[in-house]
Amino acid sequence: MAGNALTTASALQCPHGGTVTIVSTNAIALAGGAPLALATDTFTIAGCPFQIPAVVPVPSPCITVQWLVPDVRTAVGGVPTLSASSVGLCLAATQVPQGPVVVSGTQARTSTQ
Repeated sequence: MAGNALTTASALQCPHGGTVTIVSTNAIALAGGAPLALATDTFTIAGCPFQIPAVVPVPSPCITVQWLVPDVRTAVGGVPTLSASSVGLCLAATQVPQGPVVVSGTQARTSTQ
């Protein structure tokens, strides 16, 4: 499935509103002046307010994204790229799944598969 390409300038959030920052190792392929995001890049989440409901709520913020379904036909140096149709899962520090990453801004002029 094709979708607009994700780059380091793309807007991503955790399901609780935390902001995802992409640190890419890709210095080769650019889209709109920003490096294409790769499945192996570092995706850190800041500002996630999620807490586990309990008598005393326990903070459990999302801190990273693990990509489960990257692009299958587009790669940079053998590493799959990411697009709006890719599936990523936000994880807490304990590696507990917190929900899917929300893609709200992509490189509209470039499509990857």
